Amino acid sequence: MNDRNKNMHGCKKTPHGWIPSEWDIKTLGELGSFSKGKGISNSEKQKNGYPCITYGDIYTKYDIRIKKFFSFIDEKSARASQRIYKGCILFAGSGETLDDIGKCVAFDNNEEAYAGGDIIIFTPRGVNVIYLSYLLNSHNMLKDRRKIGQGHSVVHIYSSGLGVLNVHLPPLSEQGKIAEILSIWDEAIANLTKLVEEKEKLKQCLMQQLLTGKLRFKSSGKSPWKEVHMGELLTRVFRPIDWTADMQLSLVSLRRRCGGLFRRPDVLGGDYKTQDLHEIKTDDFLVSKRQVSHGAWALVLPDFEGSQVSKEYAIFVNKSPDKFHMPFFAWLAQTPRMIRLARVASIGVHIEKLIFDPEVFLRESILIPPSLAEQKQIADALDSAHSEILLLRAQRVALDQQKRGLMQKLLTGEVRVRM
Repeated sequence: MNDRNKNMHGCKKTPHGWIPSEWDIKTLGELGSFSKGKGISNSEKQKNGYPCITYGDIYTKYDIRIKKFFSFIDEKSARASQRIYKGCILFAGSGETLDDIGKCVAFDNNEEAYAGGDIIIFTPRGVNVIYLSYLLNSHNMLKDRRKIGQGHSVVHIYSSGLGVLNVHLPPLSEQGKIAEILSIWDEAIANLTKLVEEKEKLKQCLMQQLLTGKLRFKSSGKSPWKEVHMGELLTRVFRPIDWTADMQLSLVSLRRRCGGLFRRPDVLGGDYKTQDLHEIKTDDFLVSKRQVSHGAWALVLPDFEGSQVSKEYAIFVNKSPDKFHMPFFAWLAQTPRMIRLARVASIGVHIEKLIFDPEVFLRESILIPPSLAEQKQIADALDSAHSEILLLRAQRVALDQQKRGLMQKLLTGEVRVRM
């Protein structure tokens, strides 16, 4: 029940909460009619033809409205499917979780398109379809949709359940204004998402050029990159620690795909069964012996100073700080060539069972810039590109939070729009 507007002037109490006096409450069944999508298996999808949408697309590729299609079918498949028309809402009738089922998206253009099986098509009357899509995808409606989901490993929802869902309806003109405001936020989020994607591509391009010597700084000169053995640059260290049963341990692990370190839940020494823990320090290079073939290695940042790892990790330190820059190596380690080198230095017959051998790794050789200054320039350039991406991601998160707050206030009538 929505009590955010309780006892506010101009609001009325209903069985489903407090809403503005001129707002109405109706069930979806009172607002329109339901039909079903049909056909369209994954094998029927192709790169061109008639636009189509499957139930899985609804909760993996779309948010509020369909702006473009990602899949297409030929004329034969289209005749066996169900055409959709402007002004309808498409619900995912199946999903793997309760949050997936009932996820919906509005179709508000005149393009000829088709809906596959396990999609419930709702055609409303006298309502702004974009407003309704925002409302049906709101947090409050998500809770209601969960209640009518059925099943365990695969969850289903049916038109009979959707038909009894209650929705709050402002006057039609106010619905349009709310949809317009929320669409502005969605457009800003989409633009920022696209910018992040472009910056990611630029960073990848910079990595490919700078970490292979194809692109050099003017100050680097013309001296070629040099080949050196890992053993000339790194040495393995052991920092075993002693702990007591009441000591709180700060354990860390490594993500795959060069995702860096992350903290595990803190535990008391008495609850930790392994008797071999080692301390890590800033600028160590940490390797997961069982996961490095998947990119589980990274430079230890200051936030993880003094944390602990088990014997399943190898710790390396810089052996030649006057010749080798560890932040440069952290970037180099993210390249496909270095991941392959880690696999070569591992023992086993299957990628999921490879075990990294530090001694073999130290006998391998790599190419690095001849000067420490160039290594620092490369690391600084890539750090700057990455920092810009992190900033843009933070801005995108902030916009998304603003939008969620707006949805909560606008869709409940807590804040009214000026007409």
